[in-house]
Amino acid sequence: MFFERPKSGELAVLVHLQFSHQQEPDDPREFEELALSAGADPLTLITGSRDKPEPRYFMGSGKLNELRDIVVANEVQLVIFNHSLSPSQERNIEKELKCRVLDRTGLILDIFAQRARTHEGKLQVELAQLEHMSTRLVRGWTHLERQKGGIGLRGPGETQLETDRRLLRARIKSIKARLDKVRKTREHGRRARTRNSVPTVSLVGYTNAGKSTLFNSLTDSDVYAQDQLFATLDPTMRRLELADIGSCVLADTVGFISHLPHRLVESFRATLEEASNSDLLLHIIDCADPERDRNIDEVNKVLEEIDAEAVPTLKIYNKIDLLESACGRIDRDENNKPVAVWLSAQTGEGQTLLKQALSECLAVELVDGSLCLAPNQASLRSRLYQQHAIVSEDFTDDGSSIVRLRIPKPDLMRILSHTNHQWSELKWAG
Repeated sequence: MFFERPKSGELAVLVHLQFSHQQEPDDPREFEELALSAGADPLTLITGSRDKPEPRYFMGSGKLNELRDIVVANEVQLVIFNHSLSPSQERNIEKELKCRVLDRTGLILDIFAQRARTHEGKLQVELAQLEHMSTRLVRGWTHLERQKGGIGLRGPGETQLETDRRLLRARIKSIKARLDKVRKTREHGRRARTRNSVPTVSLVGYTNAGKSTLFNSLTDSDVYAQDQLFATLDPTMRRLELADIGSCVLADTVGFISHLPHRLVESFRATLEEASNSDLLLHIIDCADPERDRNIDEVNKVLEEIDAEAVPTLKIYNKIDLLESACGRIDRDENNKPVAVWLSAQTGEGQTLLKQALSECLAVELVDGSLCLAPNQASLRSRLYQQHAIVSEDFTDDGSSIVRLRIPKPDLMRILSHTNHQWSELKWAG
């Protein structure tokens, strides 16, 4: 019922109004890209300005008549607003135009429904769609009366609308219970990584900033990456090896967007919690986008909403290949700590610098020295080799070995615990 979509693009008229109370005007180009991403075939973009929305039709009567003329003349199937409409406004406009009307929230939900691939992703999208649809059910059932009585026709004494709302509430409750299980599973995974001292790095950023392209390049993966809004919806994790750090987990997440529907943030909380529980966030930024600064602010707003604003963040200015004079570099603060990396995920320029910056940001105390190992410490020596901690090794006349170590101290302490050795028992050379 909620997921039927046409096989081909629908002829659509886009409506974008500017209101005087808005401090920063919205970019209609992003709205057009959203419509194209949903599979619509935009006929034209109607723009206008008002002091405030009209309560009944959202727009003024003159603009409504202009819109009606275009819909009738071109047999338009769909009108999409770059705004959030109330259920009554949506119904009133549909009655006037005699075609389907969709607001910005419904448009984004439709794109998410197309992109979801995993079972978890589909559940999250369905939850957001059902909660959005619950306030709009009356539109489909205003023609039905209370269920009929009589032999074989007696119902529960409620209207079809009430029945549907009851069934919908039950489905929403069921989906939330299943997503709670997903959240608990993710928590178990995070606790396991914490016990094993494996840091997690999450990619966040505005939609179409190049997160998936960078993710694929760093991890040799084949995550779906296209030049379109919300190309990535389902979270993906891969292992990444870093110098002096060892293994870390890199997580690709869904892109953010201005006026991201609150229902989506709530529905995807199980996924977005991965970012809020990370050791480091990589904020991917399209440095060639003229709306770059606004996009950064929008991402920061969502990070605050999911309680991730306190997580250490490294800014990644991507797509330097689209700038004339930019080259790969690391920007540092007054303490010489990396705060930003300039690179191109498409060409690979600057990615070595990114790995260097990651190693510095995730760095823990590093054990770098020569350790004397007696012949009866073979198990410890074996574990150190398995961890790739031994840089070189020399042997003495009595059969002992002197190994040059380079390993994070937490990893060494874990190896010592597994082999029943104590830090105080170690003998260091030089």
